[in-house]
Amino acid sequence: MRRFPAISSVIRRLKGSRTVMTCLLLLLLIAVVGIIGPLLTPHGYADTDFATRFAAPTFNELHLFGTDELGRDQFARTLLGVKVTLFVAVIASVVSLGIGVLYGATAGLFGGKIDAVMMRAVDALYALPFVFFVILLMVVFDRNFLLIFVAIGAINWLDMARIVRGQTMSLKNRAFVEAARLTGVSTAGIIWRHITPNLIGVVIVYITLTIPQAILVESFLSFLGLGVQEPQTSLGALVNTGVAHMHRAPWLLIIPAGVLALILFCFNFLGDGLRDIADPKYKV
Repeated sequence: MRRFPAISSVIRRLKGSRTVMTCLLLLLLIAVVGIIGPLLTPHGYADTDFATRFAAPTFNELHLFGTDELGRDQFARTLLGVKVTLFVAVIASVVSLGIGVLYGATAGLFGGKIDAVMMRAVDALYALPFVFFVILLMVVFDRNFLLIFVAIGAINWLDMARIVRGQTMSLKNRAFVEAARLTGVSTAGIIWRHITPNLIGVVIVYITLTIPQAILVESFLSFLGLGVQEPQTSLGALVNTGVAHMHRAPWLLIIPAGVLALILFCFNFLGDGLRDIADPKYKV
């Protein structure tokens, strides 16, 4: 059974790809700047100054990205948007990873009627209109930051479950799984010690694809006004604001949209690189 390459091999192959390393370093740089950047600017993300509304980007008063319609520093708000967007995406992806792997591995290992019932439940959730589901959550529970994780996780884990189920079904009849079953290892033990380790390669590759998907979903929700609420913000919310004022202050749209595109670009190239590493035909 082919496993994901060892950590030392992964690092060696990553170093052999300039594109992957560049994207990885850019993501780390963006994340670090998003975390520590607010400490380096004198402006708070919620501080308003109506005398400087729609100020163009300038080093004057350190408004590096200009100001918005309320005179708030766009640089500070962009840094907050990066932090919130990455936080939502990573947490939602981790949640979908945990649910999807457990659900898919269980369905694939048991098979039969249990698998059929579990996967029909997945099909039913797929049929649920996503926007309607989010609006329903907002109406019932009011707008809450935690609901964003619930909404994104409610759709992201479905794809993960299907992929893991397919991989598990191809693994469950292997000799090492049969040997574990004959020696009395419990179903939970088989999933944890024998199935999951052989899914690491697929899961790592797929998680790099779910993160940009989660970013896009969060940005879409914020663009519609259903995501992060004022005075908090995200890159999607900033793009929404920029669209409303693009003729008067184009930097309000260009800067957050550019940062969002750069993050998505880096994650997609990183996913392609990890997919190549997991491919046995890959050579440095």
